[in-house]
Amino acid sequence: MSRIGKATITIPEGVDVQINGNVVTAKGKLGELTQTITEPAISASIEEGVLTVNRDNEEKYTRAQHGLYRALINNMVIGVAEGFKKEMELVGVGYRASNQGQILDISVGYSHNIMFEVPQEVKVETKSEKGKNPIITLTSHDKQLLGAVAAKVRSFRKPEPYKGKGIRFVGEHIRRKAGKSAAKK
Repeated sequence: MSRIGKATITIPEGVDVQINGNVVTAKGKLGELTQTITEPAISASIEEGVLTVNRDNEEKYTRAQHGLYRALINNMVIGVAEGFKKEMELVGVGYRASNQGQILDISVGYSHNIMFEVPQEVKVETKSEKGKNPIITLTSHDKQLLGAVAAKVRSFRKPEPYKGKGIRFVGEHIRRKAGKSAAKK
């Protein structure tokens, strides 16, 4: 992790990064995020538009935290500048998705539809075209929250290995199994 920690973070145009003690705050066109550095051996500094995360000692735990905090702060800076996006597809006969504002309505083969309220920081869009799998697009400036929401949506019907049905990320490869017919031969 120390190689990740040593890398500097270039602050792009339109992003304001403030360091107040052990709290790093990033403001940009998409929002504002803060990260508290709880490890006392880790510190952050800004010089001429470049943010550097430093560590005081070479202990294994400190080196790991060094890389972690550098990655978290980098994700904050990228998030408030550009944002993050995850696309998920519903694979299966009769699987549908729609949204009314922040309420996501998913039909994935249960006796009832799943109504999921997406947090305000995450924007949700659904797209259904005839002959194609429905697509759910999640966008946010907070990478951690976006990943948590995407994992929750995926947990409603995880992809199964026999037919490949379920909710998966676009481009995700599902390892397939042969099934019962392969065992008889």
